[in-house]
Amino acid sequence: MWIADKWKEYEVLDTSDGEKLEKWGDYLLIRPDPQVIWNTEKKHPGWKKPNAHYHRSQKGGGEWEFFNLPQQWDLHYHELSFHLKPFSFKHTGLFPEQAVNWDWFSEKIRRADRPVKVLNLFAYTGGATIAAASAGAAVTHVDASKGMVTWAKENAAASGLSEAPIRWLVDDCVKFAEREIRRGSRYDAIIMDPPSYGRGPRGEVWKIEEAIHPLIRLCAGLLSDTPLFFLLNSYTTGLQPAVLTYLLSIELKHLGGRVESSEIGLPVKQNGLILPCGASGRWEA
Repeated sequence: MWIADKWKEYEVLDTSDGEKLEKWGDYLLIRPDPQVIWNTEKKHPGWKKPNAHYHRSQKGGGEWEFFNLPQQWDLHYHELSFHLKPFSFKHTGLFPEQAVNWDWFSEKIRRADRPVKVLNLFAYTGGATIAAASAGAAVTHVDASKGMVTWAKENAAASGLSEAPIRWLVDDCVKFAEREIRRGSRYDAIIMDPPSYGRGPRGEVWKIEEAIHPLIRLCAGLLSDTPLFFLLNSYTTGLQPAVLTYLLSIELKHLGGRVESSEIGLPVKQNGLILPCGASGRWEA
C-alpha cells in the first residue's frame, strides 16, 4: 500500500463503527467511512468534543452538525496551501491520501529537467494541479464544475502560484480530450481522478465502469513523444488495483515503461492501522 504519511497538519486519529476521527489543522471532524466496518472502543478524547460531525442518513446522503467550526480554514502540505470548508456529502475540499501521489509525480517532474506539460482531468479543487505546478510543470486543469475550478484557483493563489502556467477550464473531460486530439495537442503527463458517477456541465452522464477504458484509450493519444507518467485514481469499489494495472497496461504497452498499482491509505494514530482510501495506477517511462 502507498501511504500518505508526511502530513504535519492532518491526521486520522481513530476509526470505529463506520466513522473516522480526523484532525484538520486546529479542528476535529468526525466523518463516515465505508471501509471502517470494525467496532472498537472509542478511547480517543476527540470523539467527545469534535468541531463538526457529519451524520449519514438512512435514506442516503446526510448532513453536518456543527459545534465550533469556521466556515473556512487553511491546511498546508509542504509549500502548498488549501482552503477547506465543509460541504455536500461529508467532503472538505481535499483528499489527504492523494499526497502520496503528489510526492511521486512531483519528484518525476523535477528530475525530468525539461519543460513538462501536465493534463489534470476531473481536477476537483486542484490538489494535484498545484502540486505539479509547484514542481515546475505547466498544467491544464479541467473540471465540469465552475465552483470547483474557482476553488482550485483560490488554492493556487494561497500557494503562491497565481502566476504559474496553469490553464483553468470548466468543461466535460471527455469532450475536452476529444477536442484536444483533433487539435493535435500533446501532454507529457496525464492525471485523472474520475468519479464513480457524475454529470457534465450540459448534463452528460458519466458511469466509470462504462467510460473509463475508452477515456484512457483516448488520452493515450494525447501523450507526447517523450511521456513522463500517467496517473489513474479510483475510489470505486469495483476498480481494484489489478484492474487499474490492466487498463493502463493495455493502452500504454506500446510505450514501454512500467505500470504499478496499489491501494492508497492513511495511518491511524490510535491503533496503528492503515486506513484504505481507494487505489491508484501509475504508468511511468
